[in-house]
Amino acid sequence: MPRTTSGSLQTLRKSNQERVLSLLLESGPTHRAELARRAGVSRTTVSTIVTDLIGRGLVVEADAEAGADGRAKEALAVNPAAGMALGLDFTFDHVWVHLADLARGEIAGGGRVVDVELGWAERIDVAEDVLGSLIAEHGLDRGRIVGAGIGLPGPIEKSTGIVSTSLPDQPWSQVHAADEFSKRLAMPVEIENNTRLEAVAEAYGGAGAGVGDVLYVGLSSGIAASLILDGRVVRGAVGAAGELGHTSINVDGPACPCGNRGCLVLRAGIPAILASLRDHLGPKATIDDVLAAAGAGDRACEGVLADVGQLTGQVLASLCNLLNPQRIVVGGELAQAGDALLDPMRGAIRRYALSLVRDVEVVPAALDLGARAGAVGGAELILGEKDDLARTLNRLDGRMQR
Repeated sequence: MPRTTSGSLQTLRKSNQERVLSLLLESGPTHRAELARRAGVSRTTVSTIVTDLIGRGLVVEADAEAGADGRAKEALAVNPAAGMALGLDFTFDHVWVHLADLARGEIAGGGRVVDVELGWAERIDVAEDVLGSLIAEHGLDRGRIVGAGIGLPGPIEKSTGIVSTSLPDQPWSQVHAADEFSKRLAMPVEIENNTRLEAVAEAYGGAGAGVGDVLYVGLSSGIAASLILDGRVVRGAVGAAGELGHTSINVDGPACPCGNRGCLVLRAGIPAILASLRDHLGPKATIDDVLAAAGAGDRACEGVLADVGQLTGQVLASLCNLLNPQRIVVGGELAQAGDALLDPMRGAIRRYALSLVRDVEVVPAALDLGARAGAVGGAELILGEKDDLARTLNRLDGRMQR
């Protein structure tokens, strides 16, 4: 019986510690009395919990502020240095690693270009190598990483962590990514479509910050979208929400590798843009060449980008009718075209969307392109799961140097 009682007390103490950590993660600096009220425990219990958490370096006293009586009151906050969130993002030709503290400040980041033919296991090797280099360079403790948010191309089956097949020959198709990364990294992992992670990054620290309902559109070699409603990422029943590029804009159009015909990506993706300008710019032209030429007033390039904006806007008009987002954030390489792309897109939305929703804001993404933004979103994914984060922090071994 004493053993059971001791175990029950330890379980209760741990539960209370995690409750306090979760409240501080959710609300930011909070006074002891407010913590006690929200946690449903006495002030004495909170004081005991806080003393322990401060001693372990998990909680710190925040800057004092004046109360209604004019007296300074000490607030408490989670120590930003108590842990690190890891974000990894894998595009077809890049790997990026991002480490953030618990206040979302960047600790370190770095990436590497990879061969598009590289297999999935070798891509994980690259990520581990970059991570190891960052940890060594900045003198970090890998044991303080509380979890990894990982972005991969393609639909992710949320319940299993398996990457579904969307297009042939993708390196991650049918890989049980959650298991593979858990084994290789030896930490909790969350697997997500990388366009959704770009959307998360923009929603919390970019062009979508402060907006509840955001539709993010990534225009690159592929075209994808991600919807955030009331601050929550919409994934769909099997994790396939957002395959915007495979919306058919011409049912009698050319066949797409996805099995559909006349898909938007066949007209508006980077390969289609380069193909349409091959005779004008030459076979070795890149999308950077197209953007530079358009910026210098090249009418052919401006016209192609305008067509891309108009076609994409037509599809987005239907999404506005259906979902009524407050703001559309356009990312990916093509967003660098600015108003040459966005103005035709806005015009198409105004023309084809219902009058109630057609004045939606359409703005360019504010963060870095592609894998880097995705990695930032991956870290945000971990930091956004307050209860899981509190449990993980409470399990960290040892005491921190403060």
